[in-house]
Amino acid sequence: MAKPNYSFAKRQKELAKKKKKEEKKQRKLAKKQDDQEMIGEGAALEDDAE
Repeated sequence: MAKPNYSFAKRQKELAKKKKKEEKKQRKLAKKQDDQEMIGEGAALEDDAE
């Protein structure tokens, strides 16, 4: 019976964690940009109303 390769399993776990963290970072950046666009549009609408 082959012995388990713990270093491979650890590396795979680290890669999965890094990928998940990067995806979360991208989602936060996208949300931040959307929020800024909404604020910009709101300010433009307020300027037009005056």
